[in-house]
Amino acid sequence: MIEGGRLRRALLGTTTTVVLATALVGVAPTAVAADARSQQWYLDAMGVEEIWKKATGKGITVAVIDSGVDPDTPSLKGKVLKGWDASETQGDETDDYTGHGTTIAELIVGSGAQGGLRGLAPDAKVIPYRVSDTERQNQQAVNAYDIEEAIKAAADSEARIINISWGSEYYSEGERDAVQYAQSKGKLVFAASGNQAKKANKKHYPAAYPEAVAVAASNRDNTVAEYSQHGDFIDIAAPGSQIPAYCDKSLTKYCLSDGTSNSTAIASASAALIWSAHPDWTGNQVLRVMLESAARGDGWEPDTVSNYLGYGIVRPNANISRNEGKPGDPNINPLTKESTGGAAAGSATPSTAPSATASGAASPSADASAAPSATASTQAPDGKSTSGAPVAGSSESGASAESGGGSNTGIIIGAVAAVIVLAGVGVVVARRRRTA
Repeated sequence: MIEGGRLRRALLGTTTTVVLATALVGVAPTAVAADARSQQWYLDAMGVEEIWKKATGKGITVAVIDSGVDPDTPSLKGKVLKGWDASETQGDETDDYTGHGTTIAELIVGSGAQGGLRGLAPDAKVIPYRVSDTERQNQQAVNAYDIEEAIKAAADSEARIINISWGSEYYSEGERDAVQYAQSKGKLVFAASGNQAKKANKKHYPAAYPEAVAVAASNRDNTVAEYSQHGDFIDIAAPGSQIPAYCDKSLTKYCLSDGTSNSTAIASASAALIWSAHPDWTGNQVLRVMLESAARGDGWEPDTVSNYLGYGIVRPNANISRNEGKPGDPNINPLTKESTGGAAAGSATPSTAPSATASGAASPSADASAAPSATASTQAPDGKSTSGAPVAGSSESGASAESGGGSNTGIIIGAVAAVIVLAGVGVVVARRRRTA
């Protein structure tokens, strides 16, 4: 049941392409083919071993507004700070009712322990803020203002980056105000562009608010993912296809998944890496460098922005190892070209919202007037090449760690596996509030 009579946003889970079942009794250990890390193809493409010699996300905290984050998975031990359950439903922010939020946290900061996901920024920390999806709303009374309150609480926390792998087609003035507030506090807000490009392809909020950074999804071969929503609100892209994710709330097995949820986590982690390398920068400077150093195809004309990939595919190594991108004015947003009030990077001020402290366990989207529109060469149709855009993080144009896109074949992830179930490609829960 929904209180308050407000339009709610629905759950749109990352699209599961291959379910990798855990062991059945009597299955031989030789059935193990791979762990989750071996399927995180984008880490090698980004050159993480080189990146991690210089930056690991240490000193940076990321707020994860999602279905909750379980701090007790092997990969998240000691990495989850005290958060807040904004949903006001059963349990608290450490009770992940779908497995989605825990996946997002692991993609950002996971240690990879015991075959788990390895985060792109493994020495960063996360603060969980739990909000409700449509299914939960239909089962329990919820806080109708949970997302906007979670954003404001995150803005008042020590987090410098706010990850929102959720959204819908519904504009909310209160939610927009919350994102504006976060920007005024010097935070970077990364939000998923949505997974329904093949359907209505409407603008997705909060990604489409000018104060949020809208993240699209790319494939292994650096093409635009066919499900990734597009339009003039897209700011940047990151790998989103065939990424390991928890299959469900049991958190016992990983599936290969597609979704801009994954892309948003990887973009947030990229920002954490750059910010940890330059801790005195503001969010505007971190974002400007991300945009200037993003991977673009050879035919991409200067000063143009794609409706599909925004300024390009994230490449944190381009700045961290090769100093690509200029930080520029600390107080001017690189997308809107407007002043953000000079908020100090990562500053936190007292608030009525719960503070984020260690637990007992160990920018704005471009609008039509803010940037030039993309040329035909950069506005590639879904799933088509963007003029040979280089691998995210690669220094070689047109190079590909694994070209040709992903295959829905029997890849086994995690512990001993016995059964492979092919799930429906592109299946989503078409309700109002969605993870992306």
